Amino acid sequence: MIIDFHTHVHPPHEQERPFWQGRCPATIENVLALHEEASLDISVISSAGHYLRAHSREEALPLLRQSNEYLAGLRDKHPGKVVALATAIPGGGDAHLKELERAVKQDDLRGVLISSSHRGAFPDDDNARPFFELVTALDIPVMMHPPAVGFGEERMMDYRLASSVGRPFDNSLALARMIVRGVLEDFPKLKLVASHLGGGICEIIGRLDYAYELGDDAFFLGSYEPMLIKRKPSDYLKMIYMDTTSYHPPAVKCAIDTVGADRLVLGTDAPMLLKLKKAGLDAVRGLDIPAADKAAIMGGTAKALLKL
Repeated sequence: MIIDFHTHVHPPHEQERPFWQGRCPATIENVLALHEEASLDISVISSAGHYLRAHSREEALPLLRQSNEYLAGLRDKHPGKVVALATAIPGGGDAHLKELERAVKQDDLRGVLISSSHRGAFPDDDNARPFFELVTALDIPVMMHPPAVGFGEERMMDYRLASSVGRPFDNSLALARMIVRGVLEDFPKLKLVASHLGGGICEIIGRLDYAYELGDDAFFLGSYEPMLIKRKPSDYLKMIYMDTTSYHPPAVKCAIDTVGADRLVLGTDAPMLLKLKKAGLDAVRGLDIPAADKAAIMGGTAKALLKL
């Protein structure tokens, strides 16, 4: 079974924005066309949530509900081909939690997508803890996806650096903060799926480890208090799942060597990036790894996470 965990369908209010000039790539038609072209068994559809950047948490709530209901309806129209994820803002408060619970229990959405940051707020913030309590109780995967632009925006508005560099940066920072601020310590059963191979965190995890382990020898790097974790950061990284979206096989291999093949799920991000479906698949198909590991990445692990 081949399951692409990372495909996007924008809700109608986003598809119709003048920005897209009638060419929004994130449509169900594009998902299904690529699905057939690549001989996929299941495409997991989610709203990337980039439109949330323009809205406060209060303003975003009705848009999130519209998106959740829209994706559930698409799933019903195309049974057996797509699985849908809800979208949520972790620190949104009780109303956001109620909408997520409704989307999971009533609409049978099989997981939830969150942004690695929303208007300067990150998932490790204290007001997001009730969100992690809920998703752990619901036993659903949480896909963490970068916003349209994260920190450092002022240096990334040309050469498409916001997409190619900025979004992975935001993902990696959010994961690092979730680790060192004890989210995975407090919620060991959390099924966190980091998109884009965690934004490169596998390449810098050794630096996170030494920051934790060196103690007073690294006093000049700043304080490591309050201490919120009991093990080195790389131990918590191995509790996280990642999708393979990177289009660079050595990066996928690095992630396998760092967290294990059983922690990876196939992802292509096509749509949004229509022409990169094949590159996303080839990055996994070409790996020199055991067949069982490749089968797990291509669909087995996602099947278990989504309870298919």
